[in-house]
Amino acid sequence: MSRALALLALALLAGCAGKPVKPPAPDAREGVSHRAAAKPRAGGEPAAAVAATQAACLQVREHRDEDYTPGGLYAPGVSDSAPEHALDISGLVEPTPRREPPAAYGNRSPYTVLGKSYRVMPSADGYVERGVASWYGQKFHGRQTSSREVYDMCSFSAAHKTLPLPSYVRVTHLDTGESVVVRVNDRGPFHSGRIIDLSYAAAVKLGLDRTGTARVEVRALTPEGGDAGPVLGAGSTPMPPPRAPEPPPVAGSGRHVVQVGAYRERDNARRIARQLEDAGIDGVEVEDARVNGDKVWRVRVGPLAAEAAATVIDRIRGLGLPSPRVFSE
Repeated sequence: MSRALALLALALLAGCAGKPVKPPAPDAREGVSHRAAAKPRAGGEPAAAVAATQAACLQVREHRDEDYTPGGLYAPGVSDSAPEHALDISGLVEPTPRREPPAAYGNRSPYTVLGKSYRVMPSADGYVERGVASWYGQKFHGRQTSSREVYDMCSFSAAHKTLPLPSYVRVTHLDTGESVVVRVNDRGPFHSGRIIDLSYAAAVKLGLDRTGTARVEVRALTPEGGDAGPVLGAGSTPMPPPRAPEPPPVAGSGRHVVQVGAYRERDNARRIARQLEDAGIDGVEVEDARVNGDKVWRVRVGPLAAEAAATVIDRIRGLGLPSPRVFSE
């Protein structure tokens, strides 16, 4: 009996060994986009550099309500940090100042943090101040800001204690002359002696990612291009008017892909995609990709001509989403 069972098992194994194995469909393989494989960026930058940038912008911390106490700080026992991977900001668009209605959240005045009361300015017009800037990064990445927008350390944004939300300012490094335009959509910093907290991307633009803090001038901007008045408090000579914001890097006759974000969870990517589609933005795609061995879901629009890409970028900002990144095909 046992000999018969052994012979039967050998026959079944032989049958399985001879059965051809069907290869997976191309769209089902890990790391392959449903639309197209990753391409080098304009200027010949390798796709590996793009992948590294996307890896730097992944959310790595789970944010819980119990980590925040009203009137206090968020997770005070947890240290902030820069992303593990280097961030390439060459494809990141500086926000263009425009008139926006006051945010429904974050403009209550007065408000109290750590026992100190702050009054929100009725308008950013005319605001100029010099002082110390710092930055905040991975600890807060993906968490709601005071205005209830999601903080993206890979966009040009900032936190300020008293400017109305949102506001637009140009931050100039007083030692180097480098400057960046940021959209203020959060409250802070609540450390003594600091006047503005920059997103990590803005810090990279000014070199603060290496020094931690720096002396800066913060100057309010308006859609009409008007500059604010003299420097507040310091009594020093105002700096020359800042340069106008550089145009978004979507000029040219080529085609461009606008990437809204990359997410670890597919549901998060789909939620953002639905928000874009509900706003009437066409050509929204959710793609899976491999970034340094991790599977992510990218929300992209395009490819688009330069003028259409610029329009889409403006509409995405109008939804309160972080500034997207632009890739040339």
